[in-house]
Amino acid sequence: EASGRVSAENVKAPFDVPLFDRSAMDGYCVRAEDVYSASQFNPVRLRIVGSVGVDEEPKISIKPGECVQVATGSIIPEGGNAVVMYEHTERVDDEIMVYKPVYPGENISKKGSDIPEGEEVVKEGDYLNASKIGVLAALGIGKVKVYKKPSVLIIPTGNELAKVGERKSPTQVYDINSHTLAAIVKENGGIPIIHDIVPDDEREVEKALEKGSENDLIVITGGSSVGAKDIIYNVLNRRGEVLFHGVQVKPGKPTIGAVFNGKIVLAMPGHPTSCLSNAYLFLRPVLRRLARLPEISPRVVKARLARRVVATLGRRLFLTVRLIDGEAEPVFKESSAITSMAEADGYIVIPENADTIEKGDWVEVYMFQ
Repeated sequence: EASGRVSAENVKAPFDVPLFDRSAMDGYCVRAEDVYSASQFNPVRLRIVGSVGVDEEPKISIKPGECVQVATGSIIPEGGNAVVMYEHTERVDDEIMVYKPVYPGENISKKGSDIPEGEEVVKEGDYLNASKIGVLAALGIGKVKVYKKPSVLIIPTGNELAKVGERKSPTQVYDINSHTLAAIVKENGGIPIIHDIVPDDEREVEKALEKGSENDLIVITGGSSVGAKDIIYNVLNRRGEVLFHGVQVKPGKPTIGAVFNGKIVLAMPGHPTSCLSNAYLFLRPVLRRLARLPEISPRVVKARLARRVVATLGRRLFLTVRLIDGEAEPVFKESSAITSMAEADGYIVIPENADTIEKGDWVEVYMFQ
């Protein structure tokens, strides 16, 4: 259950790992000083005085001229200080011939060499990945305090929307944005809650936002473009505090940031590509901060542009592209086409002061994966 969560406490090792000096190989535990002169042409003969399994405590000690058979993980018997691997020995009845010397500590995992007692193995704010979970398990720690995942209410708005899985009329479109946004929320440490579709009515939008105040973050889609149906802006401007209305990017200009009842609200464009693009730009960093997850730095790949691109001066353009044989092929169709994102490997950024990028120009592709 703790996997993928963020630790809310510091955790120290209650004991050493390993708890004792143990063999790192199958072989024979010896006194290194007994076999310093061992070689292929001058083997050293040692008497086998017993064996220690991985689940046994040794009841024997090693004296000069003696050895004990051990397995990987066996406790090192008293008197022994090295392990000779089987392949460097030859057994003859109750004795072995050692053909290679070992130094003190060779093939032995020392007590506390992996995790010393008292070491801080998990820090507050650490992301609990598979390796951290493994360390906790090695220490017998079955529970750890974690931070609560932020809950995100996703409110789809629009008379034209139909719920996925239900029949729709010819004039309706399925609610794409709720599901793409929910996926982003899950991928970035949040718990998505999808609200029923809200009609284009200020009172209904206001009621949905009131309900959303129980959550840590609210994302609302549709109705945020400037015009006759600027319903979401009207509600946020009247009941909350609008931080910004519109961003100089393409696609996704009609985006709103606001505070409503003390909670952050991001109002995304209704067009699927614009919504998803701005979710990566604005929602993901806000959500990861709330979830106490580290920021994501996208992998950047350099490629030549496959064809000429015309941009709009004064607006930063985020253009989706597919990488084909070292070239970046633009795949953007229109803001309402979700396949613009589905078919893309990443995106390029055309700055506000550029109106064209020529075919063959080098560009930096910010990869989605």
